[in-house]
Parts: sequence; C-alpha cells; structure tokens
Amino acid sequence: MRRFIKSVWIAALVLSVWACNTATNEQEFDTLLSDVSARFAPDKRVAVLNFKIEKTKQGTVVLKGETNLKEAHAFLLDTLGKAQIQVVDSIRILPGEQLEEQVWGLITLSVIPMRKTPDYAAEMVSQTLMGTPIKLLDKEGGWYRIQTPDQYIGWVYGSGIVSLSQSELNNWKASNRYIFTQISGSVLEAPKAGAAPVSDLVLGCIFEGGQQTNGFIEVKFPDGREGFVPSADCALFSEWEAITPEVENIIATAKKLLGRPYLWGGTSTKGVDCSGFTKTAYYSQGVMLARDASQQALYGEQLDISQFQFQPGDLLFFGRSKERITHVGLFIGNDRFIHSSGRVKINSFQAEDEDFDEGLKKRLVAACRVLNSLNTEQIIPIKDHPWYN
Repeated sequence: MRRFIKSVWIAALVLSVWACNTATNEQEFDTLLSDVSARFAPDKRVAVLNFKIEKTKQGTVVLKGETNLKEAHAFLLDTLGKAQIQVVDSIRILPGEQLEEQVWGLITLSVIPMRKTPDYAAEMVSQTLMGTPIKLLDKEGGWYRIQTPDQYIGWVYGSGIVSLSQSELNNWKASNRYIFTQISGSVLEAPKAGAAPVSDLVLGCIFEGGQQTNGFIEVKFPDGREGFVPSADCALFSEWEAITPEVENIIATAKKLLGRPYLWGGTSTKGVDCSGFTKTAYYSQGVMLARDASQQALYGEQLDISQFQFQPGDLLFFGRSKERITHVGLFIGNDRFIHSSGRVKINSFQAEDEDFDEGLKKRLVAACRVLNSLNTEQIIPIKDHPWYN
C-alpha cells in the first residue's frame, strides 16, 4: 500500500510539473529521480542507478544514465508515460551489450581488489577470493564492473577473472569443488613439500579437485592452471557448506587472525578492515554477511545494548549513532570483543582490564545476533546461495 501511494504521488508530481511549466523545471525532475533512486536503490554499494533527465531546446525529454535494475527503469518510463511526457530513452541497462552471454565470472587469483572506479589508483572498496562466482555488469578497457554474492559492486581488472556463460557457470557448480580451510597456504607444482609454488591461497579459496597423491590433492583453478595442495588443508565443498555453523569455530577462526594488519577494503586473511574481519570469521563457517559494518548492522536479531549483556558471536557496532556506524567487532565472552583496528586485537569493556577500550565502549550504538537469523535478508548460508549451488 505504501509503495502504491508513493507511485501515485510521484506520477502526480510529474503531471503537475509538466502542466504548469512546459519549459520544465529541472529541479522538479531532479526530485523525481531522487525519489526513484530512494525507492529502488537506497544503497548505491549494491546497485547501479544513475539516471538523468534532460530537455533539449526543441522540447524533447531525453533519459540518460545506466542501471542494473530493470524494474527501476520500467517504473521511470511508466511514470513519465502516465504524465503523457514523450521521452527518448537512452538509459543503458546492465549487463552491457558488449558482454554478450558472458555475464558471469569466477575469480582466478587467491585475492583480487575491487576498486571504486576502473583505475589502479582508485580506492579499494573490497576484495574477492578465488573461485567466487560473480556477475559481470560492464566492461571498460581491461576493467570489469562486477557484483559479488553479497551484492557488493566494484571494479576489478580482467586478469583476475574468467568470464562465463550461464551454462559454463552451471558446469562449475556441478564440478568436484574443494575449499581451502587454512588461514594461508600454497598450491605447488608437484605433490611434495618444497616444490615450486603455482599460487598462494587464503581461507575460502575454491577450486576443482581431482586425484589424491602422497597426501596432496590435484587441483585446477578456474583459469585452467593446475597444481597440488595438501589434502589436510582442504575440504570437499559440498561437505563444508553443509556444516552447522558453530559460534566456537567462528571465534576460533577470528583468533587465528590476531595480529593481522588492518587493511581498508580488506576481506581476506592477508589483511582485513573491521567488517571484512567479521565477514571472514563467519564465512569460515559457511555464513555470508553483508559487506560493510553499516550494512551488517541492519540484519539479524537486534539486541539491547544498555546492559552490555551479549553472547559470544554477537556483532557489536560502534559510531556516532545507529545511523552513523563506523566500526564493528565480534563479542567473544567475558566482556571482551575481537576486532580489526590497526591490527586484529582483543579489547575489553571492563575498566579494570589492561585491554579496556573506553572510547569504543562509549561509542557502542548497536548489536545483533546472527546465527538465529540464517536465511533472512543478508545473512545467507553458502549452501542456500544460488550463485554457488
């Protein structure tokens, strides 16, 4: 009902603008576009929606921009149509036509950076790992705009991915996949210690597995490279994703990262930012969280923070307010939490403790419980994620 009322209001706004001012008030059109954006893409980290309305000297209304949300594009056309406004539609719908059928991809390196714009000097907004399925949205030079399974959008250089059709991705899903379960390691040229490396690996890398020899499993990367990984360092993907997530194991993985450096945009065991750290800890138990702290705070069971009575595994959020969250940590019990700030470390809420962090205690603004909210919005078990299975 609320959406219907909003739609009627937007249509009425456009009708009134067009009727009262055929020269078109650009500010009113900007208001229309702002409302469309707020309705369909309130979080630009997980959607592309850049619309612009221009009117030529001849009075023609031209729609420009790009989006991966077909429903937003259709709604805009329908709203303007109901207002009897004739338009020239020049909006690009993503995935771009140049990608043809190759609108899926897989990461081929242990970790690749995702940039805000298609430039090596651009801000790193996230990372993604070997074997991660991705949507390809656009291509510019050697760069691809991609969307990861947590819906995050960024640019990666093409040397770190292979592009696939839907049928090729389905073949990957059906293959004999393994996942690397150690914090870090290597793929070797031969099934023996001391052999030359083919690639490094981090927790969460996925690859095809073959025969086992001398305690090593023969593996194949998405780009076709082959090598050997110690069998004890891997798990059959189908078995790993079927595990029941345990808080104790999430915290154990988190503690294995103690001392690792803080890295803005980092979501791998090479280096993590605060939300990349909590995301990695939960991913080790087959649970995918949203990318950023402000996003993670929106999901799960919302907790009362007034008494600081949390359970191990709860996510703790810090900032100026619930609307201005800037940091996240993982509660581990005994009034302590582990987080990435400068490095991965443990701090306490108790003033008498040596590792007490008074500043963060004062800035605690929200908390949520995750494992009782599986398969709700952005808390998704990998086994239930359609991009993987």
